[in-house]
Amino acid sequence: MNKIILITGATSGIGKAAAIKFAAAKFDVIITGRRNERLTELKLQLEKEYGIQVLPLCFDVQDRQAVTAAFTNLPEQWQKIDVLFNNAGLALGRDSFEDADMNDWETMLNSNVHGLLYVSKAVLPFMIAQQKGHIVNMGSVAGKEVYEKGNVYCASKFAVDAITKGMRIDLLKHNIKVTGIHPGAVETEFSLVRFKGQEETAKAAYAGLTPLTAEDIADTVFYCVNLPAHVCINDLVITCTQQAGAYYFYKKQ
Repeated sequence: MNKIILITGATSGIGKAAAIKFAAAKFDVIITGRRNERLTELKLQLEKEYGIQVLPLCFDVQDRQAVTAAFTNLPEQWQKIDVLFNNAGLALGRDSFEDADMNDWETMLNSNVHGLLYVSKAVLPFMIAQQKGHIVNMGSVAGKEVYEKGNVYCASKFAVDAITKGMRIDLLKHNIKVTGIHPGAVETEFSLVRFKGQEETAKAAYAGLTPLTAEDIADTVFYCVNLPAHVCINDLVITCTQQAGAYYFYKKQ
């Protein structure tokens, strides 16, 4: 029987790369996201290329009722979830605190914090029943250091860091591993979303850098998940070679 991984935010970027990485290693995959057509396309791709089973679940992690409904009705053969990768999240805007849009703040908090909580609470009963499992939470270097105009995005990732540490303590008794992955600059749709479709501004964020890729982070998650049963990487910060922390970069001209 194949192991099962659940990946939120699997329709693009790191989530999609992780789905491909784990499918190639013969994990069956539950993929979630807001874009049903992308979920269907990814399901067909993974099943055709890797001969594994894929369950697509279309919902927004911000919607507590939708999350609850998805996992309350989860088919029995999919309930033995070995790994939960809480990947869904986003940044919106990069504005000084007094100029920021409160709608952006609420969306970031609802997705990055509440969404992670909703999905984790819904999935945990399946892991507790097995007395094993591994939760990987997507943090950020922005959850380790606050930078100018990062304000609420940083706050949301600081919350993820704290929640991850709290989970790790509380779930020890259930033999459930908890890992926080905290990437620096990763070139995906992240900046395009943050800057609301402004392609030139998004590209400028990576100018002069060889940033991390979605595949780099997927490889890191895969490594953490496939260590021996008695080994857990609790907290891992990963950047490209030209980055040190949240705001120190060496950009080539």
